[in-house]
Amino acid sequence: MTNREFIEKVEACPIIAAVKDDEGLEAALREEVEIIFVLYGDIVTIPGIVDRIKAVDKVAMVHVDLLTGLNNSKDVCTDFIKNNTKADGIITTKSGLIQHAKELGLNTVLRYFILDSMALTNIEKQAANKTIRPDLIEFLPGIVLPKMIKRINRVSRVPIIAGGLISDKEDVMNALDAGAIAISSTNEEVWQL
Repeated sequence: MTNREFIEKVEACPIIAAVKDDEGLEAALREEVEIIFVLYGDIVTIPGIVDRIKAVDKVAMVHVDLLTGLNNSKDVCTDFIKNNTKADGIITTKSGLIQHAKELGLNTVLRYFILDSMALTNIEKQAANKTIRPDLIEFLPGIVLPKMIKRINRVSRVPIIAGGLISDKEDVMNALDAGAIAISSTNEEVWQL
């Protein structure tokens, strides 16, 4: 799946299932969501987790920072995902992993935690850096004020996913109306919206 196809898929399917355990994975596999963010696993289990997602023809994005057994401060984690799984791409909070993942042909999501004005400044700095360009950025919590989504959209050409603490249709609509192209949630009720 090319980077453009990945972004188009996210735009067409704006509810993303984020799973943090096998129970959540089983539920997501049964739902109509087409994209799954894997937020758990280790070097032994992640190939099987991804295989289960791909077996039902869904997009598998692996949060490499949360995998046990990989030194995710180096390119080896992206090499492992590329060479040992059928994952469509990676999610990370480490901007340094993005470029190498893209070189390998993986789709990329750069995740930010919006805790204060320094976090917004970091997003603005990353947006100005032309060498590190993720396919999408995700920020948490996703229920931040719509004006924050609009501010991020003004400084970054990278489409936005809002994730975290989104619990109902109002939260989903607020994020999408403010300019996010999708939301991610571990809440199974949100997956059904």
